[in-house]
Amino acid sequence: MATAQQGDSVKVHYTGKLKDGTVFDSSRERDEALDFTIGEGQVIEGFEEAVVGMEPGDEKTAEIPPADGYGPRRADLVVEVEKQRISEDVEPQVGQQLQLRLEDGRQVPVVVTKVEDGQVTIDANHPLAGKDLVFEIELISVDGGDGESKIITP
Repeated sequence: MATAQQGDSVKVHYTGKLKDGTVFDSSRERDEALDFTIGEGQVIEGFEEAVVGMEPGDEKTAEIPPADGYGPRRADLVVEVEKQRISEDVEPQVGQQLQLRLEDGRQVPVVVTKVEDGQVTIDANHPLAGKDLVFEIELISVDGGDGESKIITP
């Protein structure tokens, strides 16, 4: 039976959880498997590593530390800005997601974490940064990259 290797296109179902069991994402809930090519950086490193060596029909639970997930939380990505620097038509509130426009024109998603005395604290860390992740993974299919499917499970 074919095993998933670097360069293979794979299709998986997964459920992502935090260590406390809180589900943060699930392909099963959307009833849409995830397609990606191993080694192209389309998913976090630890997820790719967990899929390598699996065969269609295999299921596994993978624990992924922050270094192989979304990285550690970085204090330098939490900044305080003057409220007047935020668009006039936006009234910032804790938990609100905004887009921070960088000098080079790129936009970075941020979350408002504090609003106080004309100052707004924003956090550009990924919401899962610094967290240990647990993924339940089922490999559905493997395509060896030559366009020919190796195996597909029902």
